[in-house]
Parts: sequence; C-alpha cells; structure tokens
Amino acid sequence: MRKFWFFCVIAVLFPYVGTLVFSGTIKGTSDSYWDQGQTAGRRRIRLDRQGQGYVDVEEYLVGVVARQMPADYEKEALKAQAVIARTYVYRQMEGRTEIPQSELSIEYLEEQQMEKLWGKPRFLEYYQKVRQAVEETRGAVILSDGEYIEPLFHRLSAGCTREGDEGHPYLASVESQEDLEAEGYLTVNAWTAGQFTDLIHRLKEGESLTEDQIPESIQTVGRDAAGYVTEIQIGTHIFDGESVRETLGLPSSAFALEDYEGGVRAVCRGQGHGYGLSQYGAHRKAAAGMTAEEILSAYYKNIEIIWEEQ
Repeated sequence: MRKFWFFCVIAVLFPYVGTLVFSGTIKGTSDSYWDQGQTAGRRRIRLDRQGQGYVDVEEYLVGVVARQMPADYEKEALKAQAVIARTYVYRQMEGRTEIPQSELSIEYLEEQQMEKLWGKPRFLEYYQKVRQAVEETRGAVILSDGEYIEPLFHRLSAGCTREGDEGHPYLASVESQEDLEAEGYLTVNAWTAGQFTDLIHRLKEGESLTEDQIPESIQTVGRDAAGYVTEIQIGTHIFDGESVRETLGLPSSAFALEDYEGGVRAVCRGQGHGYGLSQYGAHRKAAAGMTAEEILSAYYKNIEIIWEEQ
C-alpha cells in the first residue's frame, strides 16, 4: 500500500521534478529567463545585473505578482493583479519593446526568493498558481480613453477606496466593505508626549512643538470622502495626512490621533494609500465568484480591458 501511494506522489510531481533536473528551473529551457534570443522582438526587460541579459515581460510578471500579492489569495484576484502589473510595465515602456529594469519602480522575486517566502511545502503549488494567473491574462492591459491607466492598488482600504484627481478620473471612490473583516484592518499605535514631539520635529525642522502642547494642539483639518486624512494641524503647522502617516509609521492615512494617558494614540484603518484596487477586497470578491475582469471594473471606472499582441 505504501508503494502505491509513493508512486502516486511521484506521478503527480514528475513533470516538475523532471523540469528541475534538466533545466534547474520550473519554467524549463524553452522559457529561459536569461535567453536573449528567446525574447528578441518581444516586449522584454533588460536586467540591471551584469551578464544576465534580458527577460520576457511575461516571465518577469510572475516574480512581480508573487512579490505584490499573497499567493494564497484567490486565483481571479491574482489574475487581476497580473493585469495591473502588466499595465504598469507597458505604461512605463511608452511604446518601446524594451526597458531597463532600473526604470521600473517595482520589485520582483526570483524562484529561490519565492521558495523562501512560501516555504518548500507550498512552493510548487503557489508558483504554478501565480504563473497560471499571468499566463491566463497574457497581453491583458487596462485602458482609459485609449491610454494605459496608472493602476494604483493597496492591500486593503478603510472600507471605501479614494477618489482620484483630474489626472486619474478612473479612480472612483467605491465601497469595499469586505476590507472591514480583514486581519490587520484596525491597528493602534501609542507614543508618550516626548516621543510624539520628537517625531514631529523630524517632519518639520524648526517646529516649536512642546510636550505640554500634546495632545491639545492636534486637530484634524480635512478628510476626504473615504475617511483619509488630507490635512492635520499639529502645534502651529498644518501637515498633509500622508506625511504624518509616513513619519509615524502608520499603515494608512485613514487615522485619528487622540489623547492617551497624557500622550498620543493613533487608531488607523486599512493598509496602504487607499487608491484603486484593494487586494483583500479583490480576494473576497473572487471568492464570491467574480472574475478578474469584473473585479477590475469594480475598482476602476470607465475602463477598457484589451488583449494586446505580444
């Protein structure tokens, strides 16, 4: 009986094991990351590291999606993330078929890094899942008025995504109530009055904020419709919400600063800037049966998803 199950396992893993033995990579020799000849004439990325040549955009996107979204998320959510990543790369290319990696402000994972992130027991499963998400959306990008959008995304919203400016009309404010149930949706940080003033002094050199002004001198001046702080007064200076978020190390700018034992406490909702697609919301929508195209259309308005030739 043990022999039977042993051969069953070997039969399932044989395609992957064979590929690893003969090529040292799950992708195999036909899709080699570093084969300049294979990517010639196609959209490709010139790698920064000396001697490593080029990588096809579709191959590169596997590592990008693995870095950007948890691999245990629903496959349709991963597919939506793949379309977002591809749209970003094509937008940066500006019509070129080749771009240096240094011009892309995104990170990607190599196979060894994926294995370290996911662990050996899940590596093959997650790798194939992410790779399929990229392959099944090959060439798919998001357009608005015939141009690639700036496909902003974040881990989870404060319950509602944020409205874009005139340059981003496709970033509409939409409800993402699923986010309220996510782990890490609500976070609380606290500082003594001294710790808080030290942090604010780093933000604004010359600010004459003193400990006895905390927390009475803190006043939220403005919030957007989604609940994110746009302006906040601390002492005599008015700061934008994003600057304060970065200085205090908060997960999002949907926060409230309040008195806490003579110091300051920040109660924060969501993770990330709140614009565009909520990754956790996409995961939950996918679990409810929505396709990648439906998810993208829920978070970005007045868009067109097309499949461009490679």
